[in-house]
Amino acid sequence: MVNKVNSRLFSQAQKVIPGGVNSPVRAFKAVGAKPIFIEKAKGQYLYDADANKYIDYCLSWGPMILGHARREVLDEVRKVMAKGTSFGIPTKLETQLAKMIVQAIASVEKVRLVSSGTEAVMTAIRLARGCTGRDKVIKFIGCYHGHVDYMLVQAGSGAMTFGAPSSPGVPKDFTKHTILLPYNDPGTLKKAFDKYAGKIAAVIVEPVAGNMGVVPPEKGFLKALRKMCTKNGSVLIFDEVITGFRVRYGSVQKLFGVKADLTCLGKIIGGGFPIGACGGKASLMDNLAPQGKVYQAGTLSGNPVCVAAGIATLKLLKAQNPYPSLELAAQRLCGGISEALAERRVEHTINRVASMFTLFFNPGPVTDYTSAARSDTARYAGYFTAMLKAGIYLPPSQFEACFVSTQHTRKDLSKTVNAVRKIVF
Repeated sequence: MVNKVNSRLFSQAQKVIPGGVNSPVRAFKAVGAKPIFIEKAKGQYLYDADANKYIDYCLSWGPMILGHARREVLDEVRKVMAKGTSFGIPTKLETQLAKMIVQAIASVEKVRLVSSGTEAVMTAIRLARGCTGRDKVIKFIGCYHGHVDYMLVQAGSGAMTFGAPSSPGVPKDFTKHTILLPYNDPGTLKKAFDKYAGKIAAVIVEPVAGNMGVVPPEKGFLKALRKMCTKNGSVLIFDEVITGFRVRYGSVQKLFGVKADLTCLGKIIGGGFPIGACGGKASLMDNLAPQGKVYQAGTLSGNPVCVAAGIATLKLLKAQNPYPSLELAAQRLCGGISEALAERRVEHTINRVASMFTLFFNPGPVTDYTSAARSDTARYAGYFTAMLKAGIYLPPSQFEACFVSTQHTRKDLSKTVNAVRKIVF
């Protein structure tokens, strides 16, 4: 693996970009390495500035479910770009994508398109607060909902605590209404509702956690959230920026038998372009301006290029239904990795839901943030670096998700498992 050009590009970037990157995890600090700079991507492969080729299991953090530079998606994007890239005025494409989302997710009757997952969360929480007249929001430790101030919180010393800012620049007043609870713990949830009766506007959750690594909900957890929210008149928000159209066509809500009041989407509905969406019951969504009094706006919301890519992606996913084969491929890959590590007597746990998974260097089980945090991050750093040298690109953090695309072949999976058997880390 050659890194001469990558190193030079990183040095140049550090002079004009804070930390040399435009999103912190890209700096590779969590794995003690320097970032690679990508020149191009095609299918399941990345190619960096030094012409190194990698099998990609990060897939731009999830959205490239059809692989990179998918011809059918790019064809639609080119058609739209030839007509103009941004208007700030409605287009019929926005309605088309919204219809596709409504048809795919039973709990969604109307959709507001935005430009990112963070914006989708902002919209959902403001809407919940505006509709309930309450301020407090419950979130779960280890779940990430974007970098909006009142979601950038860390836990205190207790099991049930108000959040403290986890970043400088976030005033304490902005997080004082955010209540942090442990994931997969319905008992603590009930205590929070009892303590703050009549004050909780919403509960927001990743129905399958993806930002402390993949952590699935334990049986009954999501149903407990639904029951408590219904009983207390609080809004249940599912952050499905990662899971939406990844685990199945539409939402995981049908899979777990739970309907959210509001659903946040992103990633795949943009086909690799920046987009987000907040959708839910018409009785809630109609409170958004201009129909209602809860204000939300965005110049690039419903951008025609992003929307066209999303429509093309969803059309392919619906027509081809690749989800069973994606799950089979991920199952095969995870089984092979686990077997290879077991042969080497390396303690590990692999959590997988459909085509997303995380390898924890942790004997497990990993069921929440506390158990995920016991993972050997130094060992993961060594694993990441060794796999990168072997031509395998993984998330540069122990606490992220890996993904399989429709373009990954059995040969790719075998090469990956063989690398796990041979690398030194």
